[in-house]
Amino acid sequence: MSDPGRVADAVPAVARPRRPVPFPDDADPLYTVGQVADLLGVQPAFLRRLESQQIVSPRRSPGGQRRYSRLEIDHIDAITGLVAEGMTLAGAKRIMELQGEIAVLRRHLAAADPPIEPT
Repeated sequence: MSDPGRVADAVPAVARPRRPVPFPDDADPLYTVGQVADLLGVQPAFLRRLESQQIVSPRRSPGGQRRYSRLEIDHIDAITGLVAEGMTLAGAKRIMELQGEIAVLRRHLAAADPPIEPT
């Protein structure tokens, strides 16, 4: 008689229906202030200042804690790099806004003007 708890007696993987495993999206707010501060080597107060300056807008957990997505972490990392180069927060914010506008314009140009094929 076999033990029902043994792995060898479990239903083979091919016989089980596959369940889609939802992996977090880059925009999912998963990271706390402390985790982001540790990841980027900044102080939590700096992250709160970025929010007060409307540079990032972390979502809030049901308990009211700030939660950052990977996209926001990348944005904060870019801002931190600009500040380290001597930019003010206002200047760094404006540079990031302009870079975003340039990216949008490039996408529009690429969609409107198909590449020329060599003859």
